[in-house]
Amino acid sequence: MSRRRAVALVVIVALLLVALAALRWATRAETVGRFLLEMAGSASGLDIDATGFAYRLRGTPEVVAHGVVARIPGSDTALLRADRVLLAVPWSTLRARGAVRDVQRLELDAPVLDLPALQRWWAQRPPGEGAAPGFVDGIGITGGRLEADGWKLEALDIELPAFAMDAPLRAHVRGRYVAAALHARFDLRLSMTRAAARAGIGIAGTAAPAMPGWQLPAWLRLSGRLDAGSGRIAVQRVALSLRGNLRLDGSSHPLVAGLAGEMLIADGGLRIDPLAVTLRGEELLPRLRAGGGLVLRNGLSLALDGRIAEWPAAWPLLPAPLDRAQEPTPFAIGYDGAPDLSTPLAVRLSRGDARFEGLLRIDAIAGWLAQLDTGTPLPPVAGTVHAPVLEIPGATLHGVEIRIDDRPGDDDRMRP
Repeated sequence: MSRRRAVALVVIVALLLVALAALRWATRAETVGRFLLEMAGSASGLDIDATGFAYRLRGTPEVVAHGVVARIPGSDTALLRADRVLLAVPWSTLRARGAVRDVQRLELDAPVLDLPALQRWWAQRPPGEGAAPGFVDGIGITGGRLEADGWKLEALDIELPAFAMDAPLRAHVRGRYVAAALHARFDLRLSMTRAAARAGIGIAGTAAPAMPGWQLPAWLRLSGRLDAGSGRIAVQRVALSLRGNLRLDGSSHPLVAGLAGEMLIADGGLRIDPLAVTLRGEELLPRLRAGGGLVLRNGLSLALDGRIAEWPAAWPLLPAPLDRAQEPTPFAIGYDGAPDLSTPLAVRLSRGDARFEGLLRIDAIAGWLAQLDTGTPLPPVAGTVHAPVLEIPGATLHGVEIRIDDRPGDDDRMRP
């Protein structure tokens, strides 16, 4: 055999060996990847699949799955989609073939979680905590999104340094809430007394809700008790405190707000009922207390009934004798519309023997405040004022009824 033919034969054999090694490596990745997905599916009660796998050794075996989709068995709706999922799994877990569930590290890139599907899956889960793996080096999520009815959380980055059942949990969560024109960036630190369905929970950090014309950067703190048993996700005894500055066209208005209630996440939405609210503002913003309820599902529903401690100095002046009333001003508000607050708000106010009933356009308040010194003193409302007596310069009026409409023409959509 000539030297040239011998070299060619060696090259061909080497290429065949490389191809066989690559095939074995790919087969091993597919085998290990499928095994891990089956283990995860068995633990969660979900059907989990992927379009491809990669496998690498860096001391601890790592399997990367691409195009991951998780569904409730029999459902066409994906509960979870992810571009990439990395699992670093100790040899002890692989050798135990499911008997040991410990994981070194879990990473998800661009996961999309469907909240209604998540709640359906949660409602089907059997009672009890169930078995859950521990994550020695924690869980990392980048570019995530949670989809709900009428709103979503996007650009989610979540980092858990470690995770183990019945051990304290810490997490850093960043992202953005979006509901049409309303959006709110947040950067929060979360802690739980233990990583379980029934535990104390605490959240602290910053949030900045905003719409065209206004924004409210704020520091917040929330505490409560998580109860995720019996097919529901609830936070009991919620207490939220918030300190921020309402910014309107260059002006800044400090405020302190508080919220307390019982929160329930179910049926594709969120409910807080009962709900107690306090607001302590200055000049433009009132000091008030109110109670009611809130539902965020296919829109926003809000009902509050309370009292304004005193008429704010920056609000339009009241005619006599309403300006002489010393007692708090009872009020009630009701909202049933888009989560971005673009729907008119129903308002009822009582001052002395007088009352106002009508609608307030929240999205027009910023523009009204910007022209308050030079334009109309009337806020963007439509409704009726009833007063037994009103005093104006040179006259006293009895049995007064005043109709207000902030838009000209024959458009009656704002009229109660």
